Amino acid sequence: MANSEEGLYSVLATLENCRAVLIGSGNRETAQLVSVAILELRMKLNQVADWELRALCDAVLGDEARAERSQDPKSSHSQHRRSLLKLVK
Repeated sequence: MANSEEGLYSVLATLENCRAVLIGSGNRETAQLVSVAILELRMKLNQVADWELRALCDAVLGDEARAERSQDPKSSHSQHRRSLLKLVK
């Protein structure tokens, strides 16, 4: 398990370097995609469940954003994705 975890931390460092290069070269959209992969890997390494991240996003967004998301199911995914990206930056 320790070797596997060390390998994942190595991958994480590589992804963070890749994101920095992408941002530096003006590839922000691709950097955002890499940020999502970084978040997913960090969640795995720190044993954070999806529901815990959702609860954090809801707490950060506040009541108004939660109400807006509950009214429009189509905006829920895009709003959630923006929330994730804000947390990763």
